[in-house]
Amino acid sequence: MNSELQKIFQDSIPENKIDNELYTKYDVKKGLRNEDGTGVLIGLTRIADVVGYKLVNGKKVDDQGELYYRGIPITQLCRNLDQDEICGYEETCFLILFGHLPTQQELSLFTSQLRSRYTLPEGFLATNILRYPSMNIMIQIQKALLMLYGEDPQADDISVLNTLDQGLSILAKMPAILCYSMAAKAHFFENKSLIVHPVRTEYSIAENILSLLRPDQQFTHQEAKILDLMMVLHADHGSGNNSTFANIVVASTGTDIYSAMAASVGSLKGPRHGGANISARRMMDAILAEIGLEASDEQLTALLEKIMDKQFFDGKGLIYGMGHAVYTLSDPRSEILKKQIEILAEEKNCKERFVFYQRTEELAKQVIYRRKGIHVSSNIDFYSGLVYSMLDIPEDCYSPLFAASRMVGWLAHNIENKLYCDRIVRPAGKYVGTLADYIPINQRKSR
Repeated sequence: MNSELQKIFQDSIPENKIDNELYTKYDVKKGLRNEDGTGVLIGLTRIADVVGYKLVNGKKVDDQGELYYRGIPITQLCRNLDQDEICGYEETCFLILFGHLPTQQELSLFTSQLRSRYTLPEGFLATNILRYPSMNIMIQIQKALLMLYGEDPQADDISVLNTLDQGLSILAKMPAILCYSMAAKAHFFENKSLIVHPVRTEYSIAENILSLLRPDQQFTHQEAKILDLMMVLHADHGSGNNSTFANIVVASTGTDIYSAMAASVGSLKGPRHGGANISARRMMDAILAEIGLEASDEQLTALLEKIMDKQFFDGKGLIYGMGHAVYTLSDPRSEILKKQIEILAEEKNCKERFVFYQRTEELAKQVIYRRKGIHVSSNIDFYSGLVYSMLDIPEDCYSPLFAASRMVGWLAHNIENKLYCDRIVRPAGKYVGTLADYIPINQRKSR
């Protein structure tokens, strides 16, 4: 930026400042959050519920966490998913979209419908992905979504049935969009061989992602099973999370689903939302590089203290992957993931690393409670980076995988709001500036 323009901006900051006490004075909720950290209610939903505390006599009390998809606890859902078939994500998508668990016939119909939509439009790969690669895969996904608009003769038809049809097509095409975008980046920006595989209609979404990402297309049953589980755990998280709310806000204007989905991806791209698992994994890598797997509890505790004192890692004072905006005593997604990681860790000879993560989690809980007086648990981001690294999935694919998983949640909430709310989301902001008269330009004084 021009230095003079930059100075004008810097000088303007003090006179335009909004004092913190004004939020209290006008009862404005910063970040749409109440004083006790609970979220401001922005709508009604029957899709998912996130429970991390209970209210006793109007006061927030810590509690064990639970995530419900259509009223079914995620712990029950994941425990009962078929251990042989890799289609837990597809079954979860059906549940989230239609509100009930599918029969075998319904699941077969739904799965076949998704698989018939895997393939990108003719010429789409060469024209829109390989021709215009991006360093950031989330940006490439946004571009691809908007390009799909141009391929759809009914793109602006926002009727509920057409939205569902479009959404299923987007959901089914995400493995190809994600993996081809990764291949294009590796080739054009990292000078690697361009390897592009066709989608496999006999594969589930999770299996296709592993097949398309890997040069040899090979993967084990356990690898596919845990990626499928990761997608189930990321499929939805209520209507209040930033990316889902972004979808609701954009869709409420009456615009197309491609624009709404692109907005959600843009929201999820932010490190405070979809990129937290990268920060957690990098932090753990830094800890391991500093003290090693054989470090004592005392050494590990001391390093965690240094992180909170802003003397180690990124200087922000945060132990990434610990704590959550809603969950307090436990994040059910993290608890489910821990039980499955051990099996994969054995297969990948990463058992010691997994144990180190568990030790870090327990010691971090103690450090944070001692210093802040609050109970926290590991969240899904603490372990998801470890899972992805064991699956040899590149770091810049972490958030895109989150986006691919969450597409079904965005779609379900988009449809639910069309059906039962159907009003433009238009909250208010309180003006706290001063009033002034217009001054002709020849009478204005230099500042």
